[in-house]
Amino acid sequence: MIDTDRLEIAPAARISGIASVPGDKSISHRLAMIAAVAEGTTTIENFAESADCVSTLECLRRLGVSITRNGTTVTIEGRGLRGLTAPSQHLDAGNSGTTVRLMAGLVAGFPFESVFIGDESLSRRPMQRIIEPLSNHCGGLAQPSTRETTITFL
Repeated sequence: MIDTDRLEIAPAARISGIASVPGDKSISHRLAMIAAVAEGTTTIENFAESADCVSTLECLRRLGVSITRNGTTVTIEGRGLRGLTAPSQHLDAGNSGTTVRLMAGLVAGFPFESVFIGDESLSRRPMQRIIEPLSNHCGGLAQPSTRETTITFL
């Protein structure tokens, strides 16, 4: 049995085999968003099993993206560059700052209202650092509400 906290590797003449590594959160967020605006079906294997990445998938679903998940394999039916649809509910990022920051940039260019919300912890984080640049590049479309993390794009 291997102790997973400590692994000592001795020199070897030859190494062979397969190594499994956990999915990367940063890559998983980005792949899901790219797949959502791509055309056709994208299958992502070894998708990170984190609450943050689940928040991103849920936001994409609310934007009309069809997503299926089987363990760490996620299949996304891309909607194309202009295919996201207005959400019927707020985009709930949970506790994921990455979801808010990346998704805000994605939806800012779409011609519909999107409102991001988050849990209590996320709601205390300042969002001005993403609101200002998006507002400058998107013609003043980003508007902070009374709660700092609730961001509305009109």
